[in-house]
Amino acid sequence: MKKISLLRALLISVMGMLLCLAADVGAVGFQHVTAPDPDGAPLEVGIWYPSTATPVVLPTRTVTQTVAADAPVDGKALPLIVISHGTGGSYLGHYDTAIALAEAGFVVAAVTHTGDNYADQSRSLFILERPRHISRVIDYMLSGWSGHVQLDAQKIGMFGFSAGGFTTLVSIGGRPDMVKIAPFCAAHTADFACQLIARNRGVVSTVAAAVPAKDGTKDDRIKAAVVAAPAIGFTFSPDGLREVTMPVQLWRAEDDVILPHPSYAEAVRLALPKPPEYHVVPNAGHFDFLAPCNEALATRVPEICNSAPGFDRRAFHASLNQSVVEFFRRALNAGR
Repeated sequence: MKKISLLRALLISVMGMLLCLAADVGAVGFQHVTAPDPDGAPLEVGIWYPSTATPVVLPTRTVTQTVAADAPVDGKALPLIVISHGTGGSYLGHYDTAIALAEAGFVVAAVTHTGDNYADQSRSLFILERPRHISRVIDYMLSGWSGHVQLDAQKIGMFGFSAGGFTTLVSIGGRPDMVKIAPFCAAHTADFACQLIARNRGVVSTVAAAVPAKDGTKDDRIKAAVVAAPAIGFTFSPDGLREVTMPVQLWRAEDDVILPHPSYAEAVRLALPKPPEYHVVPNAGHFDFLAPCNEALATRVPEICNSAPGFDRRAFHASLNQSVVEFFRRALNAGR
């Protein structure tokens, strides 16, 4: 009888621990909205947030999420993370990271950049327009979003990948020297950015001359940033990043052939005035920072879904998401 009682007590204890863990994770709410941009078209935004509603399986374009659509927001003084995708992407490119952050108590707003997304790349070279999109999304989240009273405006972070990594650096105070692009591309014609420019020679001079203005680029509301595989990192000198004094987590894929070492993430690392939290991912390629693909998406766009032999993108993302959550918890003193 004693053995049975001890076993029963042990099982009750374990079940209690599991229930506590489940309570800590919580459900995730999701909304698909548009945010106004007075200087352009309305911005498509995906929003993930803590909720107590029951989640369901929700097909969303090319991905399937387990979320509570349009559910009430749970919590007060919630921190906000904004996400900027890479060239030709969408607000769903890092949905798994968004869900992980929402489970940890953050509200996440990911934008689809006007003119640089999967459906429209007519303005993909006008990369300096992107920081304006981020500021407009923050404006919307703090004033127009239905849950804005539950946000803490003093705890805002940003995550950006590839062109979104560049966007993040400009949004937090980086001032790129766009004049560097032409000589760099003359010497590196195979680089993705240089090939993109070569296909659009008619607007190259316009882009090269488009140095960020003093106003409308840096957003002082952003207090911490995660930058993954930043595009045209070589345009940032130490002088150009001198204003970036906030905590930065920087990621590089070891086998990135789209933005190869050392001209991109490494150039940013060397130019930052304070050493970032730096991660180099062994055997990873550029697109391994995107959320793992389902079978349908992998069939449609294998170039962004396939990883090197032996590289487990799902396992990497479990680690990546945990690192991102922990970084923002520390840097913003926020989250659960």
